[in-house]
Amino acid sequence: MQQEIRRDKIIGSRRFSNYFWGIFLAIGGISFLLAGMSSYFKINLLPITDSTELVFIPQGLVMMFYGTLSLSLSIYIFATIVWDIGSGYNEYNKIENLVKIVRKGFPGKNREVLLTYQFGNIQSIGLKISEGLNPKRIIYLCLKDERKIPLTAVQEPISIANLETEAADLAKFLDLKLENL
Repeated sequence: MQQEIRRDKIIGSRRFSNYFWGIFLAIGGISFLLAGMSSYFKINLLPITDSTELVFIPQGLVMMFYGTLSLSLSIYIFATIVWDIGSGYNEYNKIENLVKIVRKGFPGKNREVLLTYQFGNIQSIGLKISEGLNPKRIIYLCLKDERKIPLTAVQEPISIANLETEAADLAKFLDLKLENL
């Protein structure tokens, strides 16, 4: 049965980079808020520096704005971590001739996203590698109606060798051709 069903786990937002940026933005946001409040109340709330010397308008006000923005972003990042947005799995079932793509979304009526495709509707497995400032290394499920469904998680780019091996193994498992996009 293991040879008939393959399930690839997808890691969502519970990645090291999200924890790092959430903590970084929270510390920065709290620091900026305290600096802005120190300039307003003329009481030093930060042990590192004396921010009572700042003029509240415009410096303290701007510090509070940036602090609120940074703290809001960190709360958003921590919420996506708690809800594990983007996690799920890809299941390739030779018994039922189905590919199931399951992902978690934001809480609500449509929290779980389920995409199902028949093997007969699949044309090939596509591989897209682009380098540069924003490198992309993605494996796609190419359908006969020209749609391309991404199968890899949004994450730090994995090595090209690992990506090619993973794509080749999947194409071999599904008995499909592998094409470069």
